[in-house]
Amino acid sequence: MGTKTVDEAVDANGTEAKSDKETVDGTGTGTGTGTEETPDSAAVTGAETDAEVEEQDDTEADAPADEDVPAAGEKDAPGVGQGAAAVVSAGLGIVSLTGSWVATVAAARETLVGQLQTSSSASVATQVKEVYGDAWATTALVGGLFALAALIVGVVVLARPAFGAPGKPQAAWIKSVAWAGVSLGVVGLVLAVAKYSDILLGLPSTK
Repeated sequence: MGTKTVDEAVDANGTEAKSDKETVDGTGTGTGTGTEETPDSAAVTGAETDAEVEEQDDTEADAPADEDVPAAGEKDAPGVGQGAAAVVSAGLGIVSLTGSWVATVAAARETLVGQLQTSSSASVATQVKEVYGDAWATTALVGGLFALAALIVGVVVLARPAFGAPGKPQAAWIKSVAWAGVSLGVVGLVLAVAKYSDILLGLPSTK
């Protein structure tokens, strides 16, 4: 009875010890497994983080700096102003050749003044000069002023890049329109001077 009791106790203790050992082994194994997996996960996460940081640095290095890129308004403003001035020059040149309402009104006024100041007993030459000659000269004078304005504006547009920022060439279309305005201004000025001095289309002879 006593031996059996001891054996049973031993078996019971052995079983208990085995159970405790298995419990400890299970706990240790679980802890060990968790301890082994945690560094691996941290290493993978750290490697991915380093790769993302390096990729972000490469992207920032490849991207141009914001201050190096000029704003659209700063880049296009000078060209817009010069282009508008070139168009104005060409328009003034055309007006100097085709005439304007200013010239028409001025010529009509000069005709009226000539009629009022010329008596009916004046000679034919005097009447022609006062009524028609002065009006034509006034028309030529107004046209010459428009031609001179076109010439000045065109020359200013063509000379503007010499006084602007270096390294910014003028657009080809601006040069073309400005040269057109200068050419029309020269032609209009020459014709106006020729008409005003009666070299071109002078008064008819009354003899």
